[in-house]
Amino acid sequence: MNPQEPLIFELSVRDRRALEFPACDAQSPEVEQLIPEKFLRKKLPQLPEVSEFDVVRHFTRLSQLNFSADTNFYPLGSCTMKYNPKINEKTSSLAGFTDAHPYQDESHLQGSMELLWNLEKMLCELTGMDAFSLHPAAGAQGELTGLLVAKKYFKTLGENRTKVLVPDSAHGTNPASANIAGYSIKSVPSNKRGRIDIDALKNVLDETTALVMVTCPNTLGLFEDQILEISKLAHEAGALLYMDGANFNALVGLAEPAKLGFDILHLNLHKTFSVPHGGGGPGAGPVGVIQKLSKFLPTPRILKEKDKFKIMLESESTIGQVRAFFGNTGALVRAYTYILSLGHDGLKDVSENAILNANYLLSQLKDLFPPFVPETCMHESVLSGSRYAKDGIKTLDIVKRLLDYGFYAPTIYFPLIVPEAMMIEPTETESKKSMDDFVSALKTIAQEMKDNPQTLKEAPFTTPVRRLDEVLAARNPILKWKQ
Repeated sequence: MNPQEPLIFELSVRDRRALEFPACDAQSPEVEQLIPEKFLRKKLPQLPEVSEFDVVRHFTRLSQLNFSADTNFYPLGSCTMKYNPKINEKTSSLAGFTDAHPYQDESHLQGSMELLWNLEKMLCELTGMDAFSLHPAAGAQGELTGLLVAKKYFKTLGENRTKVLVPDSAHGTNPASANIAGYSIKSVPSNKRGRIDIDALKNVLDETTALVMVTCPNTLGLFEDQILEISKLAHEAGALLYMDGANFNALVGLAEPAKLGFDILHLNLHKTFSVPHGGGGPGAGPVGVIQKLSKFLPTPRILKEKDKFKIMLESESTIGQVRAFFGNTGALVRAYTYILSLGHDGLKDVSENAILNANYLLSQLKDLFPPFVPETCMHESVLSGSRYAKDGIKTLDIVKRLLDYGFYAPTIYFPLIVPEAMMIEPTETESKKSMDDFVSALKTIAQEMKDNPQTLKEAPFTTPVRRLDEVLAARNPILKWKQ
């Protein structure tokens, strides 16, 4: 197979067709009568002219060049690239879901509405929250939704709180979401143990603080073991405590965020609850809140009256609509299937095994790549390749070489507080053998750094393309094909 697969346009041959439609024999108005002239094409679109076989072969070859969790180890820290059971695909493709239309009468959608209502209740049980909205289509939109809920809450109290506190160990979307919501952002530094510096938090926490946004576990893969004190401080200042639940895969069945003092959280169902999210989506970022905030959640909402489900379209206190209909329903069906398949005890096993796997890799790699904080981690660990900088080797070089050994590169250079960071998350679904193979590859690379460091500078050698000029690509993107 040629790794340099040509573009579909380069396979084009004039007048070649995959199929031809018969001429329409129905009497109908001319196109010009149906579409205003300004919207009609003046010339044919520049589409590739290829046979059906060309199309099938081309896209099959492209799919074989893609890296996926179904083919190799995908230790992308913070992203939880876990296995997606195929039963999820079967249930989400049932005709009752795929053939439904959101504008159907609600009496025809009772099954879908019951599933969504049940999923909300399941998420409430797992988190301790009192209500959920399934609308947000991703974690960042979930953050924004939670922030808008908080803003509406303080508005009803007549309080003008303008500031959000974000630890430097939080996900990068937290300050971005807070900014979009109209808040100013104040960063809170970490202490030497990689947790929130309590004294620094006290110094910036005041009556202007609306939320303290905490990623728990944080992006160092560490549990905020002073979270109860953080919660007490936030609430004494009249602020709300927000949890970024992107790392919830380490807590399911082990800890309920509401009992830790959180008022609002979002969950990434495409991470914790096994929905495919390679390539950017579709995702799902439901938002959960405590009782006093529930009336501010987005509409429409699903209500249950006796044995029937109804759609509540409007509410005086709601923040409004953040997503069409009820979000990415196909993703929600997959998550519902996953939760039902495992049950509460099975989900607890997931978290425990995710923690076990992460600590196994940490123990195997800590001598080569020292962890930023030398402690037991949760679902992921953050190691550093800074010791090799004196030899001119960067973490980027290490993970580029890792591609040649058939492993996807871990997240690198994040979190920003760790020099030459390498964030590794095996999830619960990796076997000991696959993790041992991963460790073996990194040990081999470490030896290569001593014997022939230039190899790492030139890697990868086996991928369809080698090293790209990322600066040039960012500054001069080619967004349009020109024949």
